[in-house]
Amino acid sequence: MRALGIEGTAWSLSIGVVDESDVLVLESDPYVPKEGGIHPREASQHHAEKIGALLEKVFSKVEPKSIDVVAFSQGPGMGPCLRVVATAARTLALKLGKPLVGVNHCLAHVEVGRWKTEAKEPVTLYVSGGNSQVIARRGSYYRVFGETLDIGIGNALDKLARHMGLKHPGGPKIEKLAKGGKHYYELPYVVKGMDFSFSGLVTAAQRLYDNGVAMEDVAFSFQETAFAMLTEVTERALAYLNLDEVLLVGGVGANSRLQEMLRVMCEDRNAKFYVPPKELTGDNGAMIAYLGLLMYKHGYETPIEESAVRPDFRIEDVVVNWD
Repeated sequence: MRALGIEGTAWSLSIGVVDESDVLVLESDPYVPKEGGIHPREASQHHAEKIGALLEKVFSKVEPKSIDVVAFSQGPGMGPCLRVVATAARTLALKLGKPLVGVNHCLAHVEVGRWKTEAKEPVTLYVSGGNSQVIARRGSYYRVFGETLDIGIGNALDKLARHMGLKHPGGPKIEKLAKGGKHYYELPYVVKGMDFSFSGLVTAAQRLYDNGVAMEDVAFSFQETAFAMLTEVTERALAYLNLDEVLLVGGVGANSRLQEMLRVMCEDRNAKFYVPPKELTGDNGAMIAYLGLLMYKHGYETPIEESAVRPDFRIEDVVVNWD
C-alpha cells in the first residue's frame, strides 16, 4: 500500500510518497523570504504557485494510479498555507478516486521518528519553528507534558539570527556560529515546572549583540542556555513517566549540539537516544504520507466535508488506536 502526503503548514512545501517499509519519493520546494520572517500570505502564495510543478515532479517518479491514500497536514499551522495544501489534497483525492486522510502535523513528526528509529515508547522532544513540546503516549492519546509558554525554539533562533543580520532560516546559521564561540555569557534560564520560555532569552541575547559581544559568543551562549532548558525538562519527563527512551524530532532536532546534550543525558540515565534521518527531522511530506497510511490502515478516513483545516490542532485531540 502506498500513500502520498502533502506538507505545507508554514514555510516548507513538501510532497512525499511512502509504502509500508520506506520512503519512495520526497520532493520539496520551501518558501524562503527575501528578508525578515515568514509572512503567511506570501508563504501561501508561494505554495499555490509551486504545488502543481511539485506534484508533476513526484508523478514523474511514481504512477498516480499506484497511490492508495492521499494525506495532508490538516494542522496546526498557518491558516493560509494549510488551506492551499488541503485544497490540493482534496482535488487529488477526488481526481484519483482515493481516500483522503487529514493528519496532525505534530503527530506525524512523532510517528515518522518511531518508524525510522528503534524507539517504541519514548519521551519525545519535538522542537521546530512554531512548536516546542515534550510529548509521551498515555493510553490512546499522546499527552504534552511540557511546552513553550511563548515562542518555539526555532522561532527564537530565527529572531536572534535576523537581529544579527542573518537570513532565514536562522537555526543552521546560529549553530555554525556557536561552534566558534569561546566565551559563555549568562542569559535568562526560564523553566517553570515542566514548561519553558524563550522570549526573554532572545531579548537578552539581542542585547549582548547590541553591546558588542561577538556573534559567535552570542550564538554559543544562546544555544547552551536554551538547549539546557530543553534537556532538563526532557529528563524530568523521563523520570516522572519512568521511561527509558528519548526521541528527538522537528527541524531544530537536526542541531548537533542539542543532539549531543540529550545523548549525554540519556547515557547518564541509562536511557536510549534516537533521532530520525536528517531529511525527516524537519517538515516533510514523507511524514505526512506515513501517518496518513498508518491511520488509514487503522480505520481513519476524512470525508471531504470534514476536511477543513485546523490551525490550532493539538496532538492530544487525536485518538491513537495503533501500537
